Amino acid sequence: MHNDTIAAIATPPGVGGVGVIRVSGSDAFELVLPLFKRPGNQTELPPSHKLTFGHIIDPDTREILDEVLVAFMHAPHTYTREHVVEIQGHGGPLILRRILRAVLAQGARMANPGEFTMRAFLNGRLDLAQAEAVMDLIESETEAGQRLALQQLRGRLSDQIQQARHAILGVIARIEASIDFPEDDIPTPQPEELRPLIAEAQKLVSVLLAGSDQGRLYRQGVRTAIIGRPNVGKSSLLNAFLRTERAIVTPIAGTTRDTVEEAANLRGVPLHLIDTAGITPTDDPVEQIGVQRSRAAAESADVVLLVFDGSEPLTEQDRLVSAEVQQMGFGVQASNEEGTARKRPVLLVLNKADREQKIDVSELKQLWPDSVFISTSTFSDTGLKQLEDTLTDLILAGRMLYSESVLVTSTRHQEALRRATEQLKASFYSLEQNVPLDFVSIDLRAAYDALGEVTGETASDDLLDKIFSEFCIGK
Repeated sequence: MHNDTIAAIATPPGVGGVGVIRVSGSDAFELVLPLFKRPGNQTELPPSHKLTFGHIIDPDTREILDEVLVAFMHAPHTYTREHVVEIQGHGGPLILRRILRAVLAQGARMANPGEFTMRAFLNGRLDLAQAEAVMDLIESETEAGQRLALQQLRGRLSDQIQQARHAILGVIARIEASIDFPEDDIPTPQPEELRPLIAEAQKLVSVLLAGSDQGRLYRQGVRTAIIGRPNVGKSSLLNAFLRTERAIVTPIAGTTRDTVEEAANLRGVPLHLIDTAGITPTDDPVEQIGVQRSRAAAESADVVLLVFDGSEPLTEQDRLVSAEVQQMGFGVQASNEEGTARKRPVLLVLNKADREQKIDVSELKQLWPDSVFISTSTFSDTGLKQLEDTLTDLILAGRMLYSESVLVTSTRHQEALRRATEQLKASFYSLEQNVPLDFVSIDLRAAYDALGEVTGETASDDLLDKIFSEFCIGK
């Protein structure tokens, strides 16, 4: 149901100076007004979009629940394009729950996750891409990611999608007009007329798809596992990236017995760093669990920083760790979604460069012939900037850093663009094979619908439910 009135706490769980309860629906004013007691016992509806001081009272006992500021906002000039009331009270969880219970007792329904934003979408205030950008904006981990989400919220991605759909629709219209209205002597369009029109649409889609891998990096970040035998300086490297003492560092081997995950900002890309326990044979059951978690972290990582102690000769444990990382698919040929060969990135870090170097680099090069080596010292900061620069190059793979161009950040959007591209290619092939134009129109219509999934114009109810269920309650 989307014609009832919903309510929820809109601020995050926990204690804060201010907490907000949001109410949206046709009966929002009628439900909240009886709970709102103002100085002088005023009963008329306050002015729209202005904060009004008063108290929220329990409707049964007349007990004052909190001192509040309330905004009554008339549709359609609201987030949901419905009547909206926002109650700003003190940010204690008990206070907010009691106010919410009072609103629900008046007849409101508890909002589902993302239901306020879903109503904004259903009521035409936002398209689906803009609605998804709301959560991206909230969850942004870097300024670059925040700017991309704001671009999408302002409709820049939607505008480009609509340009591509309009170009495709123009071709469909020319084909179908000649088929549907033969009595009007509309000439049948020839392949040489249609090819440049389809190519124009394909170019618009290709530009968006070309930047989608980079866009996803800024949104989702990169999981980077720091792997190595015990006491090679993995935790020190984590602290150096974070520029804070997050992980415990001691000269004693095996200090880290579990994985430690933290996020760093690498030139605008969220870097999800995983400091792991040293991978080593052990009979200690606790250490065994730590080693198992380290292996799992490495297997799920996008990039591995394989750390060695440059002040010591290469050990058998170093060789075993190298072999394990290679078995996981890092530094060896693999296949991506397009079926083309690639290498899962691994970067070799020769740590403790401030000490006399005893490691056999030639043997390392035999173990890792195509990998990049960086010498670092977390004690003297040697090589740390070079490590960040090299890691940035490795992650972005030659792509330019964020610019003001529109970048697709969603896997869902990327998949829709890929399907649109395939259907446009199929329409070209159909033209080349001189098949009836009805079949060309089918391919073009499929591309048109695929792009419509991005903005929500052809999205199914199941897809909408899935997307908005990932939102927090109150948004």
